[in-house]
Amino acid sequence: MGFFILAWFGYHAAVEFTAAGQKSLNKVMNQYRFRWMEQLVVRENRIVDTTIMASLMNGTAFFASTSLIAIGGVLALFRSTESVLPIFADLPFGAPPTRLALELKVIGLAVIFVYAFFKFAWSYRLFNYMAILVGAVPVLKESNREEAMIVARQAAAMNVVAGKHFNRGQRAFFFSLAYLGWFISAYLFIAATAGVLFVMWRRQFISDARDAALGVHHG
Repeated sequence: MGFFILAWFGYHAAVEFTAAGQKSLNKVMNQYRFRWMEQLVVRENRIVDTTIMASLMNGTAFFASTSLIAIGGVLALFRSTESVLPIFADLPFGAPPTRLALELKVIGLAVIFVYAFFKFAWSYRLFNYMAILVGAVPVLKESNREEAMIVARQAAAMNVVAGKHFNRGQRAFFFSLAYLGWFISAYLFIAATAGVLFVMWRRQFISDARDAALGVHHG
């Protein structure tokens, strides 16, 4: 569990607060959020922009709903501890868990999904705020250039914050997959945590998606 917590918070700090994190895929995409708003100010017809915003909100709402379903599943597992204990006792890895140990593990999993729900729900709300700010962005003219760019940057900044909380919610989902290893074995828990950490690091720093965002083309 110590390794799990260290991996989660270490990755969080590395991606969001370090100089190396500024080169991550998330940070690259944040630049495009600002470029999007810079393009928005010159468009009188903003159907494309509203479609993109609807897509962002729908995706966030989907993950928030999924978090609630996961919380319901965890609560059902908590109520069925007596039925589940014999299943884990028959597994070949690790010592058979006690009722208290299993319940603590289930509570930990519930905490992760509750955290994810709050992140996705807040992200959804922030995307709504961004939509309001976008609606307040005037069409760019010589007479209102400064005002238009200020409001556009405010909308972009709100977009960045919403995306940050969405990424944190997804991060919780990824680490919850590693957490499932603890129900079988502490060693599997550590290995799964290391595997998830590697996959997330690779996607942020050396993935094809990052290269595409940077304009790096592979033959």
